[in-house]
Amino acid sequence: MKISTRGRYAIDLMVHLALYDNGEPISVKDIAESEQISLKYLEQIVSMLQKAGFVKSIRGAQGGYRLKRNPEEYSVGEILRVTEGDLAPVSCIEEGDVGCAHKATCSTVKIWKELNAAINGVVDNISLADLVEWNRK
Repeated sequence: MKISTRGRYAIDLMVHLALYDNGEPISVKDIAESEQISLKYLEQIVSMLQKAGFVKSIRGAQGGYRLKRNPEEYSVGEILRVTEGDLAPVSCIEEGDVGCAHKATCSTVKIWKELNAAINGVVDNISLADLVEWNRK
């Protein structure tokens, strides 16, 4: 499983908002320049995060974005799921069970389930606050 640039940039954007939070909104343009990410691409990502309720938009000349919650309240897993969808390594074990005719007799489904549990176990147990702390060290 590979995390796309969309997922990686979403995490970068969220870390930036948490790391440089001084009570004022931060413009997407400033984040794009600081993180060296395309402004247009970052605007698409911030839109996804806003629709998910992770960031709030402040309009006006001094507008920008801020986190809606405290950094401790976001997991890397939930940020990735907004931008990447289900993190399952194969479709037959995704949420909503897409159904596989061979699932009952599949000799590899146990591997995929364990890999999925391991992936989710890691990303769901790292908070945005952890990333900010690691960044500051």
